[in-house]
Amino acid sequence: MADELTQLELWAAPLLAKLAPTQRRQLARTLALDLRRAQQQRIAAQKAPDGTAYPPRKHRAESLRDKRGAIRRKGAMFAKLRMARWLKANVTAEGAEVGFFGRVARLARVHQEGGMDRVSRDGPMAKYPARPLLGFTANDRAMVRDRVLEFLRGPN
Repeated sequence: MADELTQLELWAAPLLAKLAPTQRRQLARTLALDLRRAQQQRIAAQKAPDGTAYPPRKHRAESLRDKRGAIRRKGAMFAKLRMARWLKANVTAEGAEVGFFGRVARLARVHQEGGMDRVSRDGPMAKYPARPLLGFTANDRAMVRDRVLEFLRGPN
């Protein structure tokens, strides 16, 4: 995957160098927002960038029912983590980055790579399997290539 990204960068770098900084920033913003949207959709589908499903959660020993008997834990993992509040798209004239920043970055890194972390603030340590949150799929690479070509082609 890294090799394909390097090839894409080598192909696009001379073309993008001819653009003004404002044009590069505009293109970077479009790419970053599209990539963030694609990452959010993939995380919501509980899929890794290679298309495999995330390992399921472990079952908790305590009851998952609240006082009225309703199930407390609903929906997919990482429902809040994939919100734009936490999954940021930062843009400059030199490039764009999509990722987790601040305190939530540590939590995302544990799940991205797999590792040990506390279940809660004073809780026990637990081993989390790798659940890659961020990464490029073949569709993402094609989308980046198409967006760059559309931008360079300009309005018709």
